[in-house]
Amino acid sequence: MPNYCRMHVPGGTYFFTVNLLERRRRLLVEHIDLLREAFRTTRATRPFHLIAISVLPDHLHCVWTLPHGDADNAKRWAQIKGGFSSRLRKRAWESSRRMERRERGIWQRRYWEHLIRDDEDLRRHVDYVHINPVKHGHAVCAADWPHSSFRRWVARGEYPEDWAADAPAITDAGEW
Repeated sequence: MPNYCRMHVPGGTYFFTVNLLERRRRLLVEHIDLLREAFRTTRATRPFHLIAISVLPDHLHCVWTLPHGDADNAKRWAQIKGGFSSRLRKRAWESSRRMERRERGIWQRRYWEHLIRDDEDLRRHVDYVHINPVKHGHAVCAADWPHSSFRRWVARGEYPEDWAADAPAITDAGEW
């Protein structure tokens, strides 16, 4: 198995991409309340400041900052993924191999992580989080997507309401 090197910076700010195992599923938006509850529960026991988030049907992107002195993203993601999975009813898509390991088989095991280096890097990644539903053809502009922190950023004056209205959609968006 590959040995992935992760950056452990106490109090760091990170960008993440987390995917469902079966990318054709729409579990994250179909059960958005369960995902929100998993985030709330995790933040109550392992705090972090959620800067930006966009939840798409089969994956999510977010940027968060850890508390001073804390560098443990892995336990937070394990708790979020496990919390969401345990709240879902058991389904037929669980693989026998995953069930033997007491895994639900809903999430990809790994996630993409990027340590934010400066204010410009933060801005680029927050923009990426908010443009993603438009790029995938789920919305005409970022404000149209309901599962995002974009409107919170608009309310603070960080973006205009019509930001990204002319962004091109990805042509192979799949079976949405």
